[in-house]
Amino acid sequence: MESGPAIFAGVVFALFGGALLVWTLARVRHGEPVAHGVSPVASAAVASLAAVIALIFGVWCFLQM
Repeated sequence: MESGPAIFAGVVFALFGGALLVWTLARVRHGEPVAHGVSPVASAAVASLAAVIALIFGVWCFLQM
């Protein structure tokens, strides 16, 4: 992978994953639902899993440079 696209993709994945993780944690700490109409535990778990996967992809992109 060329370094330009790898840097861009890594930054996008890292920002998305980090923002999603912070948002999910803030919602859980305030006792607010992460997704409406879904179990609070399940929605927090799925959102956290998606955030961690995005962060892993971001790290993988940075390692491909």
